[in-house]
Amino acid sequence: MGKSRKHGGTVEEVEAAYYDAISHADIEALMALWADDEEIVCVHPGAPRLVGHAAIRAAWETIFQRGGLDIRPVQLHAVHNMLTVVHNVIEEVRRGEDESQDMHILATNVYLKTPQGWRLAMHHASVAPGKAPQEPVIASVLH
Repeated sequence: MGKSRKHGGTVEEVEAAYYDAISHADIEALMALWADDEEIVCVHPGAPRLVGHAAIRAAWETIFQRGGLDIRPVQLHAVHNMLTVVHNVIEEVRRGEDESQDMHILATNVYLKTPQGWRLAMHHASVAPGKAPQEPVIASVLH
């Protein structure tokens, strides 16, 4: 069972908790970060769209059967407004000691301000072709 955690903090804290839960294969902590809405969406690289808690949980449980994943979000581009934050990141995925096995994924995480605090409403990821882009970090934009 996962550790009980409250995530009423910043979007950055929720996102850090998301990638921490993935690294520890902690399904309870991971699912606690999602909004209560059944219209939540998750798209893993090369996989079909998942809608709702049951489908998203089942997919992550399958992924976690092999243990946690070492994913580090870098090159954040963020757009903020009062009730929504969109983070576009490059996920560096480490696959052990052999760096030639490492890959990078383009991901978008959408967070909603809920009565429980910031929660994940959508995660959409796709494998990026070629080498990791060397883009400068772009400052947040407030609308």
